[in-house]
Amino acid sequence: MHEFFINYRTQDGKEAARTFDAELSNRFGTDSVFRAQKSIAPGTKWVDMLVGGVRRCRVLLALIGTDWVDAPHQKRPGRRALTDPKDWVRREIEEAFAAGALVVPVLLGRQMAQLDPLRLPASLKPLADCQYERYTTRTAEADLTRLGDRLVRQVPDLASLDRRVSGAKAEAKQRPGSLETRTSRQSGGIGAVNGDVGSFVNEAHGPLHTGSGDQLNGPRINGDGTNYVAGDNRGGIRQRFGGSQRPGNDR
Repeated sequence: MHEFFINYRTQDGKEAARTFDAELSNRFGTDSVFRAQKSIAPGTKWVDMLVGGVRRCRVLLALIGTDWVDAPHQKRPGRRALTDPKDWVRREIEEAFAAGALVVPVLLGRQMAQLDPLRLPASLKPLADCQYERYTTRTAEADLTRLGDRLVRQVPDLASLDRRVSGAKAEAKQRPGSLETRTSRQSGGIGAVNGDVGSFVNEAHGPLHTGSGDQLNGPRINGDGTNYVAGDNRGGIRQRFGGSQRPGNDR
């Protein structure tokens, strides 16, 4: 299935179509873009390929140049090609509307005016109401990046094909300070993790204190006049309580 179908007139949109094909293929994969000259294999029925390609696409990009509306009919002098129901530029757009694809008019050049619905056949009048994008050779990279970003937001399924997003995620993982899940070979002690995570401990087998202040180990006896012993005590503990003796004890 082709996600994008590039619709254009040879007279004023051929070069732009190649650029769109190249950039969108680079970002979403070459199989995601249908362009007649590239996508129709020798010997196949090109009519079936065109109609099938349009009906299965998610987005049709109608590249509209200065001659798009007034392009002359090749076999009928004095008539516009767009007025002929058999005109393939017209038929592809009609098929896209009928199939429920997202149809995006792309105005080629800064001087290209918005479409006038009064100059369009009835079946194409909705095209004048579709929000358009603008493309110029001078700002080609920025224009196509913006278009791709917007289409990903409008057609969520495109996100899984978007190599730009995958590349950004991979780059973010390599930045200093980023936190990743890693397998540690440390058998003990305290190690530092990149970033503001703090400390981690692997296989601690004894008393541990990672904060501030004194560390107390071993048994502790609370009370007046007592001592506490930390560590392994091997001797006795002598305590003296001044000023008091038990009855019957003269020591």
